[in-house]
Amino acid sequence: MHVEELRASLQSFGWQDYLVFCLMLAICAVIGIYFCLQLRRESRKQKTHGSEEAASSAASYLVGGRQMKIFPITMSLISSFISGITLLGTPTEVYLYGAQYMYIMGSLVLMGFCMYYFFLPVFHELNLISTYKYLEQRYNRSLRLFGSVMFIVASLLWLPIVIYVPAIAFNQATGVNIHIVTPIVCVVCIFYTCIGGLKAVVWTDVIQTIIMFGAMALVLIKGTVDIGGPAVVWQRAQETARLERPNFSADLTERYTFYSLVLGGVAHWLKSNAISQNMIQRYLSLPTLRDARIAIWTFIAGVLAFLMICGYTGLLIYATYAQCDPLETKLAQRNDQLLPLLVMDTFGAYPGLPGVFVAGVFSAALSSLSTGLNSLSAVVLEDFVKTFRKTSLSEAQTAFVMRSVVVVFGVIFVALVFAVEKLGAVLQLTITLSSVANGPLLGIFTAGVMLPWVNSKGALLGGFSSLVVMAWMCVSAQRDLVTGDLVYKRKPYSTMGCNYTFAGEPREFATLAFDGDVSSSPSAPFQLYRISYLYFTLFGALTTIIVALVTSLLLRESDLDGVDTRLLTPFVRRWVERRRHRRSEIPDPGQKAGNKQETKT
Repeated sequence: MHVEELRASLQSFGWQDYLVFCLMLAICAVIGIYFCLQLRRESRKQKTHGSEEAASSAASYLVGGRQMKIFPITMSLISSFISGITLLGTPTEVYLYGAQYMYIMGSLVLMGFCMYYFFLPVFHELNLISTYKYLEQRYNRSLRLFGSVMFIVASLLWLPIVIYVPAIAFNQATGVNIHIVTPIVCVVCIFYTCIGGLKAVVWTDVIQTIIMFGAMALVLIKGTVDIGGPAVVWQRAQETARLERPNFSADLTERYTFYSLVLGGVAHWLKSNAISQNMIQRYLSLPTLRDARIAIWTFIAGVLAFLMICGYTGLLIYATYAQCDPLETKLAQRNDQLLPLLVMDTFGAYPGLPGVFVAGVFSAALSSLSTGLNSLSAVVLEDFVKTFRKTSLSEAQTAFVMRSVVVVFGVIFVALVFAVEKLGAVLQLTITLSSVANGPLLGIFTAGVMLPWVNSKGALLGGFSSLVVMAWMCVSAQRDLVTGDLVYKRKPYSTMGCNYTFAGEPREFATLAFDGDVSSSPSAPFQLYRISYLYFTLFGALTTIIVALVTSLLLRESDLDGVDTRLLTPFVRRWVERRRHRRSEIPDPGQKAGNKQETKT
């Protein structure tokens, strides 16, 4: 059998699978309708009018009236964080480059401590809807607009990839063109996000998280049984060095080292969790800081469990195709179709089960998309419309703005899928592109809560400087990947055991990458943009902080006594307050001299 015929035979998506998939979409739509009706009932009960009514409507739509429960918020956080990019990208990463990437889980725990002690206490006390309102309170309106624009840019770079990834899985399972299924599914997501607000998004996320875990558990259990048990998976991974000890190399250009995974990983998780409107909006929908802190650790536990499942699945894919690499034979036409291929190979004979997996992948994408759309409506309403409008919005005007934003951005994201199709593997692509906007943002927020000396001029210059540098780095790095000037060496693979024909001869590919995994000339000069992509966000944040701090100190316009201590993280707040107290106890020199003169008289 030729590879083309085999690929066609694996696309056995029956009516039972379509039924499961459509049922998932229908449940999401029904949840949206339910919470739309609930929002209308709440609106009728409002006894006040004008701005208070509009504010209450916005709070209910955007943060669930700040009365959400820990369980659904935790599930929503997990679902929003674990997009289809993680679902398909992480197993692909482990399959191609080994399990070194999985050490990034340690940095997720470190991020939890940073979030717990440094960021969340500040944001929760301020009772915000838009995270970027903090920037206006800490600096000025220009920084607030800068932060909001960066969030929109980050969303434009990230969410089209989120939409594209499940379409890859659907294409592998059914053969249906990705540009046919993408608009259909996104219409459902736009519908329930638009009419139901945060509560609809959160409760659909609960359903979608359950589907995600269920789908991955099915793949893991059935695939492991078929291959002969976990021992076989482990043995084949060890034979090809896919199981590795931490790499302590100091080479910044290596794809993964202990330092890039820990230091770069913390910055990567922080920009996705601590300063992201998508995530902070959920923490702020909880009534107390204690609830929000509990949600952090339950969220981290869920994400760690999911990452371990995804990492093991990558090893399982290799164990299954150890003697016949589907990328080399073109059975899988893209890197990120490896997991869908395993699913169709494993579950193709079981009607309905491929539908569960595809529903799980789309659930991951829909949760991230709905979260992003809901957050964009919050940012546009709070940071642009209310900021520049002199008169208060009525409830009807507020509702129109929020829902219009969801629809307009939803259409834009679907259109941008055409551009994403031409770019590389989704996991690295997402982290690289998102660092353009999120690196400067992380730096501005971190300087705001940690460094009271940084003023608005320093923060703005630091943000713009970092934005320019990060844009150059990301464009240059992506250009080299697309043109083939930058190639990451794969772990060993083989096509010696294929039972079907394909273009080329069966052979072994022993591309071990122990001495650095970037393919480049030994005499080539060091180029900054070729550092590990995990350093990008960290580098952008540090550039912002250094430029902002140096500029603020040189201008000598910083006023520590004028900084609102509520805007600082608790331990910095205590230091500033103690300093002010000590200064208040020291008598003024002029007053002291006057007292001495009176004594002499």
